[in-house]
Amino acid sequence: MHPQVNIVGIKGIPEVEPGDDLVDLIIQATEAQGTPFQQGDVLVVTQKVVSKAEGRIIKLDDIKPSPTALQFAHEHNKDPRHIEIILQESRHIIRMERGLIISETYHGFKCANAGIDMSNMPDTRTACLLPKDPDASARYIRVSIEKLHDIRVAVIISDSFGRPWRE
Repeated sequence: MHPQVNIVGIKGIPEVEPGDDLVDLIIQATEAQGTPFQQGDVLVVTQKVVSKAEGRIIKLDDIKPSPTALQFAHEHNKDPRHIEIILQESRHIIRMERGLIISETYHGFKCANAGIDMSNMPDTRTACLLPKDPDASARYIRVSIEKLHDIRVAVIISDSFGRPWRE
């Protein structure tokens, strides 16, 4: 048999909520569509569903902005609570200008807005943070699938990870 790569999307995973068993949701969906895991599969999971399952969701109403966040938000017509979350999730601010923040996260990622994502959230006052430890998250999913199916798989936690300062 010749080497081949097949990409199979997983349909049927419901909206993920904090505390959901993501591994169970993934396995149920793959089995329901007739594509159970096989030896050597590589599972790519979006960062957002991992973050949601792990409870890395924050309500803007619970955030008290710092003076730095208030000033930057005022100068660039931004929500100061969103800016404060970015500051809190950053190890180091690389640049703040033109209404954009480029920072280094505690993971060591250099990205816009510390990876804070407010798109596709249940309401406009909720933000999704990056997983605390994406490597541990991937390892947990991999080990769980391997134990349940007695096969070896790989797991990648993926994000679109836009390019800062693109025009």
